[in-house]
Amino acid sequence: MTTGRRRRKFRFSNLYSFACGSRYGDDHSRIGGPGFSRIVFANDPDCFEATNLNYPWNYVSTTKYTLATFIPKSLFEQFRRVANFYFLITGCLALTPLAPYTAVSAILPLLIVIGATMAKEGIEDRRRKQQDNEVNNRKVKVHRGDGNFEYTKWKNLRVGDLVKVEKDDFFPADLILLSSSYEDAICYVETMNLDGETNLKLKQSLEVTSSLQEESNFQNFKAIVKCEDPNANLYSFVGTIEIDDQEYPLSPQQLLLRDSKLRNTDHIYGIVIFTGHDTKVMQNATDPPSKRSKIERKMDKIIYLLLASLVIISLIGSIFFGIFTKNDLKNGRMKRWYLRPDDSNIYFDPKRSSFAAFFHFLTAMMLYSYFIPISLYISIEIVKSLQALFINRDMQMYHEDSDKPSHARTSNLNEELGQVDTILSDKTGTLTCNSMEFIKCSIAGTAYGRGVTEVEKAMARRKGSPLIYEPEEFEENQVDTVPPIKGFNFKDSRVMNGNWIKERHSDIIEKFLRLLAVCHTCIPEIDEESGKISYEAESPDEAAFVIAARELGFEFYRRTQMGISLHELDPRSGRIVERSYKLLNILEFNSSRKRMSVIVRDEEGKLLLLSKGADSVMFGRLAKNGSEYEEVTKEHINEYADAGLRTLVLAYRELDEKEYENFNKRFTSAKNSVSADRDDKIEEAADMIERDLILLGATAVEDKLQNGVPECIDKLAQAGIKIWVLTGDKMETAINIGFACSLLRQGMKQIIITLESADIIALEKGGNKDAIAKASKESVVHQINEGKKLMSSSTTASYALIIDGKSLAYALEDDAKNLFLQLALSCGSVICCRSSPKQKALVTRLVKEGTRKVTLAIGDGANDVGMLQEADIGIGISGAEGMQAVMSSDIAIAQFRFLERLLLVHGHWCYRRISSMICYFFYKNLTFGVTLFLYEAYASFSGQPAYNDWFLSLYNVFFTSLPVIALGVFDQDVSARFCLKFPMLYQEGVQNVLFSWARIIGWMLNGIVSGIIIFFFCTNALQHQAFRKGGEVVSLDILGTTMYTCVVWVVNCQMALSVSYFTLIQHIFIWGGIAFWYIFLLIYGAMPTSFSTTAFMVFVEGLAPAPSYWIVTLFVVIATLIPYIAYAAIQMRFFPMYHNMIQWIRFDGRADDPEYCHVVRQRSVRPTTVGVSARLDAKVSQLARVHHAVHSP
Repeated sequence: MTTGRRRRKFRFSNLYSFACGSRYGDDHSRIGGPGFSRIVFANDPDCFEATNLNYPWNYVSTTKYTLATFIPKSLFEQFRRVANFYFLITGCLALTPLAPYTAVSAILPLLIVIGATMAKEGIEDRRRKQQDNEVNNRKVKVHRGDGNFEYTKWKNLRVGDLVKVEKDDFFPADLILLSSSYEDAICYVETMNLDGETNLKLKQSLEVTSSLQEESNFQNFKAIVKCEDPNANLYSFVGTIEIDDQEYPLSPQQLLLRDSKLRNTDHIYGIVIFTGHDTKVMQNATDPPSKRSKIERKMDKIIYLLLASLVIISLIGSIFFGIFTKNDLKNGRMKRWYLRPDDSNIYFDPKRSSFAAFFHFLTAMMLYSYFIPISLYISIEIVKSLQALFINRDMQMYHEDSDKPSHARTSNLNEELGQVDTILSDKTGTLTCNSMEFIKCSIAGTAYGRGVTEVEKAMARRKGSPLIYEPEEFEENQVDTVPPIKGFNFKDSRVMNGNWIKERHSDIIEKFLRLLAVCHTCIPEIDEESGKISYEAESPDEAAFVIAARELGFEFYRRTQMGISLHELDPRSGRIVERSYKLLNILEFNSSRKRMSVIVRDEEGKLLLLSKGADSVMFGRLAKNGSEYEEVTKEHINEYADAGLRTLVLAYRELDEKEYENFNKRFTSAKNSVSADRDDKIEEAADMIERDLILLGATAVEDKLQNGVPECIDKLAQAGIKIWVLTGDKMETAINIGFACSLLRQGMKQIIITLESADIIALEKGGNKDAIAKASKESVVHQINEGKKLMSSSTTASYALIIDGKSLAYALEDDAKNLFLQLALSCGSVICCRSSPKQKALVTRLVKEGTRKVTLAIGDGANDVGMLQEADIGIGISGAEGMQAVMSSDIAIAQFRFLERLLLVHGHWCYRRISSMICYFFYKNLTFGVTLFLYEAYASFSGQPAYNDWFLSLYNVFFTSLPVIALGVFDQDVSARFCLKFPMLYQEGVQNVLFSWARIIGWMLNGIVSGIIIFFFCTNALQHQAFRKGGEVVSLDILGTTMYTCVVWVVNCQMALSVSYFTLIQHIFIWGGIAFWYIFLLIYGAMPTSFSTTAFMVFVEGLAPAPSYWIVTLFVVIATLIPYIAYAAIQMRFFPMYHNMIQWIRFDGRADDPEYCHVVRQRSVRPTTVGVSARLDAKVSQLARVHHAVHSP
């Protein structure tokens, strides 16, 4: 490999042992059996045997609909909603003589609503189709015979095709790697789209195909692949490839997955084995869980309630109508003579009154349909989409460094953002940056590094003591003159600038830095313009180590076929010299080994084993003569852990030739094995050589807290939100990060549940699994009960619960999880350490189901996906660990601190807007429906509507819908600044005070009262007096239009009274809705009577010239609104809600009065126990107690 992005080919065949976390040891004897029946004819997809297999093409579709299924499937989705299904039935009934209105006026609003929703669905699905087309039409080179490769579209690929994929391109299907631009057919793959990891994975083909380096080599290439059937497991693969009648085993090391990307490799050749929806990424592409907000589910219950009420009043009306009809004709006398009961059809026949009552019931069900808001669902969808747009466009949640705005991937859960009771957060990459910096180290028992971590600052604040620095004069001024280096935050004059040469143990420091520069799998890349070296690393830690070695005099700059080359600072000459190390073997890191080693030969011919790993495994592998600095290094490691740093131990030893030959023979044999115990054999070989090490020292890297995390947690805690941290880190690191981010504080009592007791450890050494499980379970339950007793003994203290992964496994069992939840909910903060991804999801489910309140999970990695999907709301951090969490989330943000504005501002606004909007919808429909019901009762339940057909149809669609949409999009009870200044306002959503049954029923009663006032005032005002100059009394068309005018005025004025924050759009919609009613009356009334019917010239000739019409409208509107105005004034003055108090602060101009604002803040729902404010409150309380003790007699 040349320096920079120009690489030579080099040989890795002896270097790589096994891939982290994967197992080769699948028994290949299963090939051909159930689940392992796939046969691929490589480079011959057109042969007779291949065409009979009917494998799918590589076309992929993620759309919900097709042209053929769009209409039926979309209609099914719409009519699954009970309200829409009800309106469909009434629309069908409108085609019969039973209808109290024309069929067109009943069906058209339903068509508008359903059509708008279907159009929205169609547009969204069209976008998915466009994305599919973009992917399916990508180009890749495919072999067309005679060694010629031509570009073809992805969708045209077939199983068995031989393809050539070039650098930085995505793999078009699942491929078997045949060869690459490297001689040993290795390649580097980025799987960020699959598992969210940005580190590169190394793949290597079988040796038998590695020589196929040129396109012409494939002219006569043929092979048969037999492998497992399509499945969703990304990390396993079982198969064989038959070449020249010889079978070779295949493993995940040869599998290249669709949607992963080729990196740092010029090209590869591969065989297509899975296409289209058979590929592993598509097998994993399950639909995310369907999430519905609690408000939406409650809204459904209200719809059911209204439907039940509608049935009841229709039934009551029908009973009365049947009685009236039966009594219409008695002894030859007709009561309702105008219905001609002596000569009527079945609908009014006194002799068949029971049938008449039944038919009236159907008529009433249609007439009272206006109790149900037909435009509610579509209006909410419009509002939520616009709310999501505002979230996406909020510049205060835009992260400039990464150029990433917030992104609401679904708008279904907007209002849930204002009701979060518990946040469950990942730590690494969520609270921290996941950008490692080399900050300290311990070499030969001496601690180096003057840097101060965020955790150390927090610890100093906890102890109330200033930070102590070494008196190094140069560091006062030099820090600012040196530009920051990503991954390197090390400051120590004893080591930097080559000064380590003067140290007493300079020989050990030299070996320490050399180990950092050699023991890794990084790839160097040199920028051809600037000449600067950057590194492609499998993890941020590895990159930090290589950068640290470079900055301290050991620059890794090249990989060659023979090994690794460094620019080293020679301690004897003081000059930079070039040295090369021949790489013989790499024993990779994985979660069970917890260490990584390389075996190299230096220029002097010495064989060196260089190793780095976790202290828990490395100290046990030290030689007796190699542990000279063990105790002091352990002390330094504990100090680093206390400072929130991640540590690794570095050690080495020299090997003799015979020992290495024995190892290499055994190691090579283990690698070539295809038996089920292959990994165990490799482990045994590695374990044999990784012993009798000589300790060099330890490294400490910092994963810094993101900016604003402590302040954000403090604000969320003030809002009454409980915060849990679920992390894979060890307990000491998690606790110290907890202190740094203000989740823990001094004086907070810690309840620690762990299985590190002597008894459990003794049992684990015995190896009796049943005894271990039983004792561990009893220990965890006992510790939980002791924690509950401790909490019951003191009601004033605040507590933090800290539990490790082993204990958590037992605490989550069915018979213990409720005990654990009770204890956890009583604590101010909860930290779960060493948690697996499955445990994170189980804890989230436990909190969600146990509290029945809204839970929010936030994370950034693939290991957080289960937690995000299990929570009511999943927030993905678009950080350094790829996009897997973001793709599984409901909302994506770039930094944890943006959660503060997302919840306290947008969440509160969305919750209030949606709640008010739904309440208002039911209010306006009840107001309208009650006038219909009362008029029908007034007309002896004859099924006669009070209003013209089109008045009925357009009420919800045009005259009253736009103002409520404006309310849902623009209204603010308080500004964003006040939402953040008074975070306890958020508890209105958590306690659901704005959408409680009391509030819903209150708005419904308001609608019923408004309808009663409008009806009786209008009828009594107009019934017995002359309406025109000629002395005529009002007719039905005049009375109906007057009542309708009053309804339109009342509901729009009610909206104006309910709005807290007026915008121009709201003014236009509210007053424009009223103006549009009059314009509609003029236009509709001017149409021919065949269309306008009872509304013909009703406004121009009947209403406008009559003063009584205008007087009645004014009087009725004022009289109807007086009850609400009185209630609102009393409630605001004597029983203010929290937002009312903040509004008073704003109106009084006392927003900057600290004393008055403090009084308002004291109306908290519960005391804050975590965060910076809690820490300050605790310190103030402590000082007050000391002051009281000093001055008390």
